[in-house]
Amino acid sequence: MEGAGYRVVFEKKGVYLHTSAKKHQDPDSLISGVIRVVEKDNDVLLHWAPIEEAGDSTQILFSRKDTSGGDPCTSEEEPTFDPGYEPDWAVISTVRPRPQDSEPPRGAEPSSPRGSWAFSVSLGELKSIRRSKPGLSWAYLVLVTQAGGSLPALHFHRGGTRALLRVLSRYLLLASSPQDSRLYLVFPHDSSALCSSFHHLQLFDQDSSNVVSRFLQDPYSTTFSSFSRVTNFFRGALQPHPEGATSDHPPGPDDEPEPGFEVISCVELGPRPAVERASPVTEEEWASHVGPEGRLQRVPELRARMFSGGLSPCLRREAWKFLLGYLSWEGSAEEHKAHVRKKTDEYFRMKLQWKSVSPEQERRNSLLHGYRSLIERDVSRTDRSNKFYEGPENPGLSLLNDILLTYCMYHFDLGYVQGMSDLLSPILYVIQNEVDAFWCFCGFMELVHGNFEESQETMKRQLGQLLLLLRVLDPPLCDFLDSQDSGSLCFCFRWLLIWFKREFPFPDVLRLWEVLWTGLPGPNLHLLVACAILDMERDTLMLSGFGSNEILKHINELTMKLSVEDVLTRAEVLYRQLMACAELPHNVQEVLGLVPPAEPHSPSPPVSPLPLSPTRAPPAPPLPSDTAPQPDSSLEILPEEEEEEGTNS
Repeated sequence: MEGAGYRVVFEKKGVYLHTSAKKHQDPDSLISGVIRVVEKDNDVLLHWAPIEEAGDSTQILFSRKDTSGGDPCTSEEEPTFDPGYEPDWAVISTVRPRPQDSEPPRGAEPSSPRGSWAFSVSLGELKSIRRSKPGLSWAYLVLVTQAGGSLPALHFHRGGTRALLRVLSRYLLLASSPQDSRLYLVFPHDSSALCSSFHHLQLFDQDSSNVVSRFLQDPYSTTFSSFSRVTNFFRGALQPHPEGATSDHPPGPDDEPEPGFEVISCVELGPRPAVERASPVTEEEWASHVGPEGRLQRVPELRARMFSGGLSPCLRREAWKFLLGYLSWEGSAEEHKAHVRKKTDEYFRMKLQWKSVSPEQERRNSLLHGYRSLIERDVSRTDRSNKFYEGPENPGLSLLNDILLTYCMYHFDLGYVQGMSDLLSPILYVIQNEVDAFWCFCGFMELVHGNFEESQETMKRQLGQLLLLLRVLDPPLCDFLDSQDSGSLCFCFRWLLIWFKREFPFPDVLRLWEVLWTGLPGPNLHLLVACAILDMERDTLMLSGFGSNEILKHINELTMKLSVEDVLTRAEVLYRQLMACAELPHNVQEVLGLVPPAEPHSPSPPVSPLPLSPTRAPPAPPLPSDTAPQPDSSLEILPEEEEEEGTNS
């Protein structure tokens, strides 16, 4: 969009000011507006105006730089937003807008009270940008000027923080503060400012000016050799962009509902290797691994075979007990019998706890009554098309109900959450024994219980890890999803929550799960399975020009149309492609289980993984281990559609 003396290079609607300190904003306290980045008179301005003021781009008024050096919006009497301690849910616009220097055009209507909140600022006046914590309702940005004042916090009800930061990075360097990952320091694109930036961040021991000279001459090699505490975001920011060319440098900090990653798409992956799946493990092959006293032998080799080919259906009833930790890989047949007797007594003691509750007692136990009602409702619609569960008086439904209620006694803190019946159904179908199925289900829940926790931190972390892998594997696909407000990958939520249970036909789910339970080739193969599905659908998504609604619809329509063998093959291909990369980022190595995860600084799990760190050469592929690792099953990111509904309510 162009006009006399200016050009609008970015525009985003649905950007609100919150003018009330209440946690739940009243409609009158929300001011809807438009944020624009405008090139005007050899300067670049960031402009926000209420929606009624911003409808006609030809009437945009822009303030000039304040040459006095002061910030008229701050004074001792006027409170300012302090991004250092303000609660995330209470970010409000307590700063009065910067007065406009320009006079309104003749014939223009007097500005409304809401119009007085409009502001514009030169990008050269910005000192820092603070982003909100990931996953907290609507995302916001707080911009701090060189004079120390804060502009009104911008709340992006319809997404767009990533897109705005990407545009700003064309004109500015955005450096993540080493003290606060949510704070981005702003520097202009010039050598002297860059030297100052490096010195301020204490990035180098040697002279900063020499580093800057080398960096500007050869940004690629200098980035990898010297940037030990900064992401490769600098590389894209320093590269010139031809007029009108689309910027393909990495996005800015994370967008609103998605976990935060300073993901930089400069990792060069080699060609994809050829992979072929093997045939399933047969009874004869399994028997060859059973030694004296019934102990399994050459377990790593056996697990590797189960990963590459799965199991014959007749083996699942026995083998799943080992994969899910119910029986020990090292135990003898007699030790297994003793263990089963012990676990049988334990199961029926727990079952008796809820069985002995009288109807009168249950009326005074709202928690148990709520669990029972929810379980009955979910069980009645779980896999009813499967012959094992079809029919009104099917005993399989009663077993599902009893096992899930007993699990509430086993795990009081978690209880029952919708979706657990989907995980139990295939296990009971295969095991066909109430006690054994219960303990196998408990083993599965040890892997994925974080998916069902109320905080949903685990699910958020998993979606963040998926985004990290996808950003390295296919940056153009990530950019496309970002451009369609689908960068949060919320459409993958169900995939991760119940491990693709509703995406594949029932027999394929059995094959998929037994491969995932091997823990090979790493702890997060389910994330690579998700990447594989998206990789197989990338051309359809990108070439069809889908918007966010069409993307969600297309993903939902994949249900029961995917081939599990094709998906597993593609997932292994992607894993081997990543493993062959000599400069795989450390964070990706953590997700793949090649290095131990960083120690958290607090008892609570982080909202999102660390940003992509400087690359390190990955170690050699790990040999199969006897101990099945625990997949980092994590995550709810609120779908952007729900956020928009909340906006309209």
